[in-house]
Amino acid sequence: MRVLILEDEPIIAIDLEDIVTSGKAGVECVLAASIDSARRLLETGVDFALLDINIGHDHNRSYGIAAELMQRETPFCFVSSTSRAVPKAFAGIPFVAKPFRPSQILEALPAAN
Repeated sequence: MRVLILEDEPIIAIDLEDIVTSGKAGVECVLAASIDSARRLLETGVDFALLDINIGHDHNRSYGIAAELMQRETPFCFVSSTSRAVPKAFAGIPFVAKPFRPSQILEALPAAN
């Protein structure tokens, strides 16, 4: 399974990668710190994604990436300190609030199987 992690805070991205790779065998994580890099990684194929909502100092939102994942029928989860008030199109998408526990991240992963 290939997991995209879109997170602009390096320490959180590394933490998420450690949680994901320690919790499941055969998992490869690809990390993106910007919307553009996430979009490029989507083109290489992913099976699941963990998306922060606010990305970068100008607080670009990851909703465009989320929409692309939905079009591709690729499961994903928001992992954010942002309010759970997401656009209606994403109302049914799993949401893990920061700060998170490793178990919360691991619980989100089975949707990719």
